[in-house]
Amino acid sequence: MVAVSSWGRLGNWEHDVQALSDKHQVVQQLKSSRPGIAYGMGRSYGDVCLNPDGVLWNTTGLDRYISFDETSGRFACEAGMLLSDIQRLAIPLGWILPVTPGTQLVTVGGAIANDVHGKSHHVFGSFGDHVQKIKLARTDGTTLECGPDFLPDWFSATVGGLGLTGIITEVEIQLHRVAGPWLDAETVPFANLDEFFYLSNASEGEWEHSVSWIDCISKGGIGRGIFMRANPSEVSPRSEPKGLKLTMPFVPPISLVNQLSLRPFNMAYFNIKKWQAGRGIVHYEPFFYPLDNLLEWNRMYGPKGFFQYQCVVPREVGRDAVQAMLGEIARSGEGSFLAVLKTFGNRQPVGMMSFPQPGVTLALDFPNRGERTLKLFERLDTIVSEAGGRLYLAKDARMPRDLFEAGYPRLTEFLQYRDPGISSAMSRRLIGN
Repeated sequence: MVAVSSWGRLGNWEHDVQALSDKHQVVQQLKSSRPGIAYGMGRSYGDVCLNPDGVLWNTTGLDRYISFDETSGRFACEAGMLLSDIQRLAIPLGWILPVTPGTQLVTVGGAIANDVHGKSHHVFGSFGDHVQKIKLARTDGTTLECGPDFLPDWFSATVGGLGLTGIITEVEIQLHRVAGPWLDAETVPFANLDEFFYLSNASEGEWEHSVSWIDCISKGGIGRGIFMRANPSEVSPRSEPKGLKLTMPFVPPISLVNQLSLRPFNMAYFNIKKWQAGRGIVHYEPFFYPLDNLLEWNRMYGPKGFFQYQCVVPREVGRDAVQAMLGEIARSGEGSFLAVLKTFGNRQPVGMMSFPQPGVTLALDFPNRGERTLKLFERLDTIVSEAGGRLYLAKDARMPRDLFEAGYPRLTEFLQYRDPGISSAMSRRLIGN
């Protein structure tokens, strides 16, 4: 048994970790095992990738490249391959993953199971929109292949299916053509939510990528922030950044994100970015994955760990709902300097249990301060529920079941495809055995 945590570091739980490294042996391993759940890089924040006192099937050994058609951009690999490895193989050849989350240090299987989204949802949708084939191993000893055009119901259940339909072993993905690794980017400060929505609406037709940092503790919760947008650049080759990576070397005895550090940090960050506003050519990595340059950054929240609260609410009520949430956060004295606000495009998700929906999404990290933090989340839950929104399962560690069931109306349909030999802490908490 090995103590394992997810990215939020809310605790360490004993698991029977079993490595999957040979795709030809996966079915036999699953058949002879107790119920378990796939575990890749452990970048999910809550309990979707955990199974305390049970089995974790570690998929990082299933990391082999299979094929790449440089003419069509079709890329095939095993499910434990990292998005970063795909990018480094494909970009020099003129192709890129059209959708990635805020870190590229995740497995392809995890990206599918959580149907991750990025800064380009209004153009490219979510990760599942670009998956062409999935090979799935089930604990009853069977395997199946599914895609958008064959066994589409199985495909829809598996994309965003939280790893509960089987173990993904192989995938094929359609990449997007690019000239190179550079982006033409622009940074624009905004003073309030009205300015944010103006910038967001104006950017959707002309910019491929957009996202904003928001000051969640600004006075009165007015919602000032920094809007960032970018398009692929046609610039000629230039020296790539050195890529110097730092590491948070230890877990401090208390969270470094606290009332003493938050306000000065947010003020300094806003003013520095405001001073740096304008356009420039940037490499894709610092734009898409700014935190990947600080390894083990989750340690800075101290020994109690942290929660991430990410919701999406319909756009027609988005401004009022986000304003109400920012007001609650400002009044609570809680908060984060990792706060992201962006809009999703007007498209329905591929997966039955996918998180993205047309609307506005707000994501914030909160140090774990016990009951005080949980009470704040209850107030935020009420706002999300009344707005007709939902929370992101890849980030969740405490969502009440009624909010889950209301936010994911295709749950009953999804359960037809659940593998009875797969179980996670989240599935037991929100769905049951």
